[in-house]
Amino acid sequence: MVVVEVVDVVMVVVEVVVVVSVVVLVVVVVMVEVVVVVVTVLVEVVVVVVDVSVVVVVVVVEVVVLVVVVVVTVVVLVLVVVVEVIVVVLVLVVVVVVEVVVVVVDVLVVVVEVLVIVEVVVTVVVVTVVVEVVVVDVEVMVVLVVVEVLVLVVVVVVVVNSQELAFNCCATLSSG
Repeated sequence: MVVVEVVDVVMVVVEVVVVVSVVVLVVVVVMVEVVVVVVTVLVEVVVVVVDVSVVVVVVVVEVVVLVVVVVVTVVVLVLVVVVEVIVVVLVLVVVVVVEVVVVVVDVLVVVVEVLVIVEVVVTVVVVTVVVEVVVVDVEVMVVLVVVEVLVLVVVVVVVVNSQELAFNCCATLSSG
């Protein structure tokens, strides 16, 4: 009977040890679960903070890029307008200068033509007066006719050359 009693006591002690072991194991498992939950929550908080930081950085970068693009676009547009105004003013100045030069060349051509005509008229009048004063014979008449023809040829050549010179000047100024 004593053996049975001892066995019963040992059994009770073993049962108590097993129950305590199980309770300790459950407490350890519960603590591990709590630690896992806490770590998971901390990781989620860190992920959310990183996500928010990334979104804020992306938004700031997009705003900075947009501002830079707007500023560059405005500067380029202002430069284009300034260059266009400068080009228009320069073209107008060149056109006015060319027109003035063309008018001056036209006036010079007219002056040269008038001078040539006056010279021819004076020459013809002088020759005619000289011929009327001096006794005219056939040789003098032939010489006078030849001189008059030569003077007319010279006049025509000078007039044609002056018009061609004026045309070339105008063409050069217009193209240049």
